[in-house]
Amino acid sequence: MMEGDIMSHIMGITFRSMNISQLVIWFFIYSFLGWCMECVVIRKQLGYWENRGFAKLPFCVIYGFGTLIAFNIFKPIEHNYIALYIFGCICATAFEYLTAQVMLKLFGEVWWNYDHLKFNYKGIICLQSTLAWGFVAVFIFGFLNKFVERFVFSIDYRIASVMAMILVFSYTADFMQSFSESLNMQNMDIRAEMRKFIKMFHR
Repeated sequence: MMEGDIMSHIMGITFRSMNISQLVIWFFIYSFLGWCMECVVIRKQLGYWENRGFAKLPFCVIYGFGTLIAFNIFKPIEHNYIALYIFGCICATAFEYLTAQVMLKLFGEVWWNYDHLKFNYKGIICLQSTLAWGFVAVFIFGFLNKFVERFVFSIDYRIASVMAMILVFSYTADFMQSFSESLNMQNMDIRAEMRKFIKMFHR
């Protein structure tokens, strides 16, 4: 397949009648809304504002990916709010747990901690968040998404293409910089521990 054919195929991809550019904007809207929700929750818990994204830009792409996956999994039940709530609780909690395991492998840390809440498992998941995810699923499918899609569809195709490219390239650059800084911090911690270990044998 030639390069031009590949690009044509990519640009022809659709999701819920959205083309690839509209889908990217849709993805980042939910990533931004997830970032806002995280910041508000942490502000309430800790008493101060904290950037909840891995990168510096105001996006938690975990929410973008989570919402994208949910719309594929929940499509057969998107109008059954009871089923949505139940599966929202289960699937979001499973996704949260798997995401935490990946983050521990990549970064050596998880960006959230439920240790202060009852019925938590290793601070990664807890009953309160599980129940809340069900309400979030119902809210998104039953109310929010129709407004998000209406906004996305209202954007001119050419403007949407430019916006999508800016969002992807900006976040990719931001993520790579933050990832590099995270690795440097981990290397510094490792070197500090090695120095402590060496000093033990030179006392």
